[in-house]
Amino acid sequence: MLWVKSLHIVFVASWFAGLFYLPRIFVNLAMVEPQSQAERARLLLMGRKLLRFTNLLAVPAVGFGLWLWLGYGIGRGPGNGWMHAKLAGVLLVLAYHHVCARMMRRFEAGAPGRSHVWYRWFNEIPVLLLLAIVILVVVKPF
Repeated sequence: MLWVKSLHIVFVASWFAGLFYLPRIFVNLAMVEPQSQAERARLLLMGRKLLRFTNLLAVPAVGFGLWLWLGYGIGRGPGNGWMHAKLAGVLLVLAYHHVCARMMRRFEAGAPGRSHVWYRWFNEIPVLLLLAIVILVVVKPF
């Protein structure tokens, strides 16, 4: 079980690294001047590659988490309300990831986006989600 837990932690940390950095690319894309097509193309390429890699990291992160929950019974049974809250948090992370993918497609299509300030605030969401999930797993408040 400790191997599975270790791999889960490594893949979750890696997945979140991608979710932390991808919106920073969005900030830079929102700040690119219209005449800077080379810079825009480079940022789009970076964003596409990072999103693809982040997608690949999410799969084992969720898979190892499900293995711990369903296979080893971590968080199952009475007195494990924290796990329900954690699962809700994971669903929010998956939704955030999906929204990032949609934003990337919009940038690629050249659709008008939001301001760089909006993307800076959007970039804080995974930090708050990770904080909440880690507190739920470690403290188990309910």
